[in-house]
Amino acid sequence: MNKNSNAYQIIYASVMVLIVGTVLAFIYMALKPKQDDNIANDKRGQILSAVRLKPTDKSKIEDTFNKYIIEGFIVNENGDKVSSDKNEAFDVNMKNNIKEKNRKLPVFKCKLDDGSIKYIVPVYGAGLWGPIWGYVAINDNGIDIYGAYFTHEGETPGLGAEIANPKFQDQFKDKKIYVEGDFKSISVMKAGQKPTDGSEYVDAISGGTITSRGVQAMLKDCMTPYDAFFKKLQSGTFK
Repeated sequence: MNKNSNAYQIIYASVMVLIVGTVLAFIYMALKPKQDDNIANDKRGQILSAVRLKPTDKSKIEDTFNKYIIEGFIVNENGDKVSSDKNEAFDVNMKNNIKEKNRKLPVFKCKLDDGSIKYIVPVYGAGLWGPIWGYVAINDNGIDIYGAYFTHEGETPGLGAEIANPKFQDQFKDKKIYVEGDFKSISVMKAGQKPTDGSEYVDAISGGTITSRGVQAMLKDCMTPYDAFFKKLQSGTFK
């Protein structure tokens, strides 16, 4: 075949595309399990961060998670456990889940070295430039926050990105999400301001007003459906 002909060039290009495509597909399939493991470990680390247990050695994250996260389950809006499958709770995609009419409400039960129990719930919302998300750990009394972890996809460094700073996250510790028996999500206010609904609050990020509002909206939107579950913790009737 004439190597200068159009037919030869078309056939040659098609064969090269096929070979390159096959090689890339093979590489993708070979690396996918490792990529999936990294994604899962990152999520485990985020959950552990809400209870301040994330190890500095990444190789120990899975072992630490399995040691302290003793249960994972899903509750409904009546506060009843509808699934005890830890993997199902772990695999809930919050980005898609919050769009559903009947959301799945995952919960991770953590037992610390002192024997105390914490319940960790995921949150997901919108910042200034993209999604924000995290995890909030509640004490077993169903009232107080034990810890919180937030992160983002593309907030502005030094401004909205400060939601990932422990200094911001530590403000949530010991804040109450119930006031006189009613669920009150945590407000995120400019320094010197207070909410008018009686809710407890933390200081917003200076220069990160929209992201701060995003955190406030995220907490209210994602934690309100857990109201019945939290009340069952308070009454000791959750099983």
